[in-house]
Amino acid sequence: MRLRHHRLGYRFVKRSADIVVSVCALVLLSWLYLGIAIAIKVDDPSGPVIFRQRRVGRDGREFDMYKFRSMCSNAEEMLPQLEYLNEKSGPVFKIADDPRITRVGRFLRKVSFDELPQFVNVLKGELTLVGPRPALPREVEQYTPRQRERLLVKQGMTCYWQTRRNRDSISFDDWMELDLLYIRKCGVWSDFKLIVQTVGCMLTAQGH
Repeated sequence: MRLRHHRLGYRFVKRSADIVVSVCALVLLSWLYLGIAIAIKVDDPSGPVIFRQRRVGRDGREFDMYKFRSMCSNAEEMLPQLEYLNEKSGPVFKIADDPRITRVGRFLRKVSFDELPQFVNVLKGELTLVGPRPALPREVEQYTPRQRERLLVKQGMTCYWQTRRNRDSISFDDWMELDLLYIRKCGVWSDFKLIVQTVGCMLTAQGH
């Protein structure tokens, strides 16, 4: 695939935006982070506030991605018992009414607040604001050669799939094609539009 990421100007603007936005978010939303942390602990004291999960980034490099915990503390152990309920095609697991999600977690997912700790990943350079969503290692192991092309770029907090109203009905193959489309067409203006659309999705509680 021919990449546009070699352009020095675009890479500079993208990384600069990552740093500025992530620092501003972490500072200005610190009160919100604290409130969410308290709510998670009150709702389910048995687990940590921050959920760390191994994900695959650019060129297959793995890193720990941070999220506010939205599931019960033993969610990973429960997964094998629920796999037969999977509603997605391909190597991903999603069900509409996942019994592992806590009461606070359901709200956090609805407004996408569970993703806020990923600004730390962005600041560290492991993620970027806009790019394909990072997958689990076990999912990447099942990728086709074409699907692995989505790993040619830094993975991001939001993407085309993330801003689609019908994203839960999009097939895995179509999801991958949307990521490859982004890689081909990415630029400062398209990244800005995706950020605006993502904020709109958060304000209208379109998360799941």
